Amino acid sequence: MNNYNNHFARLDEAHFPPFLPNTVWLVGAGPGAPGLLSLLGYYALGQADIIIHDALVNSQILKMANPDAKLIYAGKRGGKPSTDQGDICKTMIANANEGKRVLRLKGGDPFMFGRGGEECLALADAGIKFRLVPGISAGIGGLAYAGIPLTMRQTNHSAIFLTGHDESGTMPSGVDWQKIASASPVIVMFMAVKHLGSITKKLLQAGRKPDEMLAIVSNASLPEQTIVESSLGGVEKLLEENEIATPAIVIVGPVNSYRKTIDWFSPEKEPELFRGELGE
Repeated sequence: MNNYNNHFARLDEAHFPPFLPNTVWLVGAGPGAPGLLSLLGYYALGQADIIIHDALVNSQILKMANPDAKLIYAGKRGGKPSTDQGDICKTMIANANEGKRVLRLKGGDPFMFGRGGEECLALADAGIKFRLVPGISAGIGGLAYAGIPLTMRQTNHSAIFLTGHDESGTMPSGVDWQKIASASPVIVMFMAVKHLGSITKKLLQAGRKPDEMLAIVSNASLPEQTIVESSLGGVEKLLEENEIATPAIVIVGPVNSYRKTIDWFSPEKEPELFRGELGE
């Protein structure tokens, strides 16, 4: 039997880059499951003096942090009181200038609708050195936990990623829906539940088929993950009859047809197989 603890002790010998004072690391925590955090992200958690984390970062991941680190909540959730983006940047800069090792911990990947680019620009303008540690995006890893492949040779050679609201919280006004609808068989939408009815109408008006498959994956990669399926034309009825949990990823396209066969993540049906992911 493998010695689990000794296996992780090997990280002590890994050649990770130094996490120096006066610097900021922006780390993607992945879609939710603690095991999807990268090794470099795990290392950073143990080194940081200050951890500024999003609302979607799993509490189990925060337990991996340096016990002496100060945790600062900087959640941003649609429709709820949120930390101002400017204040987040000021907090990172101020702590770095005080000689702290600052970890900005973000759900998913910092550069996938995560405002990581904005934060890097602010740090650069302030003369703060930083490192970017990519994370597994929910738009890829979250779909994998739902048994939905992003691409399949038989169905699509491209995919489009789209956000469901702009910085004001309204449906994006600068999107060319005609081009979006025709550019790829598969469309993946982040933060789209609130405006999903309006978005699907735009896609249908632009020529997408009403019988096209759509899935909504809520709380991806977590034990409470749920998946709701519909046709594109049936979304209005779906929203009327169901309360969709968020955060959620929406995927439109033929790859949804593989879900029932590939569906592998079933902690309710087979808890023994997923015991570690259930926190037991």
